Amino acid sequence: MSTSVARAAAAVESLHHLRANQMPSPQKRLAELERGRLRRFSDWANTDCPRVAAGVYTIWRGSQFLYVGMSGRGLTRQRLETSRNLARTVGLWSRLDAHASGHRNGDRFRVYVDFLVLEGLSTDQIDGVAGGELRFDALVREFIGSELAYRYVTTEDGESAFALEQDVRRGALGCGRPHINPL
Repeated sequence: MSTSVARAAAAVESLHHLRANQMPSPQKRLAELERGRLRRFSDWANTDCPRVAAGVYTIWRGSQFLYVGMSGRGLTRQRLETSRNLARTVGLWSRLDAHASGHRNGDRFRVYVDFLVLEGLSTDQIDGVAGGELRFDALVREFIGSELAYRYVTTEDGESAFALEQDVRRGALGCGRPHINPL
């Protein structure tokens, strides 16, 4: 990476860090998760999403609130700062990237999406998957890109992200609890 590109990347991360340190109120975070800018997974990678951040995200299929997740559970403010200084990608960006890719990696979200995809398959498609002529992973990746979108907020640390995610799972958004993973 050239020096000027590295400096520009560090400057962008610093701006994200400044925004993260000026966290909105809990009500503004909830509003952002429900009514903020909706980003399609088909448009990933999102250059606005910080490469180092703990946070919470909501996933939508049209107007249906499907899922809430978080990333950075073990990230303290100090670990976030260290990762930022070392230009490591951790937390929210990595989690959304994994979701956008459609890969299985021990990801609960992907297991839930598998069921959504299975519900919509024809008998011929199921036979194609069972016979190896059709790749299920490709169907899931296509579904995520064509059907799903997300909103996200950053949090101070992983503990804050976990608490916010639990509130949303319990119904803190005006639209109620998520369809897939309510508490």
